[in-house]
Amino acid sequence: MPITNSDDGERDDLPEPLLDIAAVAKLLGVSIRHIRRLVLERRIPYIKWGHYIRFDRAELARWIDGYRRWPGQTA
Repeated sequence: MPITNSDDGERDDLPEPLLDIAAVAKLLGVSIRHIRRLVLERRIPYIKWGHYIRFDRAELARWIDGYRRWPGQTA
């Protein structure tokens, strides 16, 4: 029997839905073309499922944190 959340009946053990290229572009405030280029250059974490390209929110958050710079931090 699946584990459900008593409020809405959804499964608690499923990950968040994956994002498509358009959603990631909107989230990051860049063009779809820019996201496609990042994928082509393998500079952004993505999942290739058949001919679909999808993105995991948690992986994107870690990727973004990798570019975070704090005051006084050197390169």
